[in-house]
Amino acid sequence: MSNVPSRLRQLTLASVLACAAWAAPAAAAEDPQVLGSQRLSPRLQELTLRTSELAGSTAVRVLLPAGYREHPARRYPVLYLLHGASGDQRSWTTEGQGDAESLTAALPLIVVMPNAGKGGFYTNWFNNGRGGTPRWENWHIKRLIPFIDGRYRTRAMGAGRAIAGLSMGGFGTFSYAARHPDLFTSALSLSGAVDTSTPPGVAPEIIDSISAADGGPPGSLWGPRATQEVRWRAHNPWDLAENLRGLALWLRTGNGQPGGPFGGGPDLDITEVGVAAQAFTVHQRLRELGIPHVFDDYGPGHHLWAYWNRGLRQTLPAIMARLRGGSRPPAKMTFTAAEPSYAAYGWGVRVKRPAMEFSRLAKAGRRGFSLSGSGSATVSTARLFVPRHAYRIVLHTPKGLVRRSLSASARGRLRISVPLGPGNPGQQFTAGATTRVFKTTVTIAPAG
Repeated sequence: MSNVPSRLRQLTLASVLACAAWAAPAAAAEDPQVLGSQRLSPRLQELTLRTSELAGSTAVRVLLPAGYREHPARRYPVLYLLHGASGDQRSWTTEGQGDAESLTAALPLIVVMPNAGKGGFYTNWFNNGRGGTPRWENWHIKRLIPFIDGRYRTRAMGAGRAIAGLSMGGFGTFSYAARHPDLFTSALSLSGAVDTSTPPGVAPEIIDSISAADGGPPGSLWGPRATQEVRWRAHNPWDLAENLRGLALWLRTGNGQPGGPFGGGPDLDITEVGVAAQAFTVHQRLRELGIPHVFDDYGPGHHLWAYWNRGLRQTLPAIMARLRGGSRPPAKMTFTAAEPSYAAYGWGVRVKRPAMEFSRLAKAGRRGFSLSGSGSATVSTARLFVPRHAYRIVLHTPKGLVRRSLSASARGRLRISVPLGPGNPGQQFTAGATTRVFKTTVTIAPAG
């Protein structure tokens, strides 16, 4: 190109670079991005991160086990430890508050303590229908867990993760565990707000006052309860309790009465009274479902750190035993959700219907399942079948028997279309809405 004028050479080079950029676009930025890292003690570090799920940067504290650096081949289980309202990632390791650092000093355990806002409530904010940030659940579940597994030597499986939290974090603990049970093996709620349908602890106006600490107007979390109750209940541990089957569970709470061993004043603590009522309703629900759990109503005690530190100390041996012993996915899985698309334990469901409502995938296993709801759905099975082999599918629908023949995918999954019944036009639990529930049972057998 020595005889080509300089300006033409510049234009030609620019065109080549532009074409190259079009043909091979730059890789998307990592999410999250590490903005900074600070070592606070021999075991404790704090990371500052940026993620598309939040409007600004956020922080997470990580406690590494003693000897972590001296044993480069060893992998460790992880405890996700959640703070309460008005707290942050520092709460569990701040003098006069959480004792997580000393309580885990002798344990082969990584402890992850993320920020969740002063009143974020461990959920993707509905923002009164606008959506957008903050998306706390997406951040913690879809982004942070894979980031931690990639950065540290974790046992990157559900059997290697536990989750625990206090108050608002107790809600987050049981809500996350119920919405993503395959990601955890155990869950501990300490004075947790685990049933948003039980007053007085989390009446809508109280929820709104908590989210206001993060600048959210009323209805920021799940919308007004009067018109969006199904969204509230889609995150509520009581409504999702059946999803918790197979996990090790603890509910610890005081009753708010004065006279507990760690003080708190002479008056009734209405906050602890409220969360105690919620813990009791979830305890009753788990008992009705035949789901083993520990319910510890320890009597007089206020909404104070001394009780939460004691609860964590009391439960850590059982959490560690569970992490050592391991756990397996249920042979037959049952899962309830209000979202039109959900997944757990390798099973996936997509429902087509006019309005938001609960559906239920029940007793899903090698021989089949049932699905309840309205509209129509596509169910993708877990990897249970011989790749590319043929299977007989029999659907017992509300309109009669349907027979099909399907082949498993190269990954051993079946993709089954499931008719239910006419979609309900109104959103579940709203005034004037009638939600009819239809059930289709599906049986699966090898062909031939």
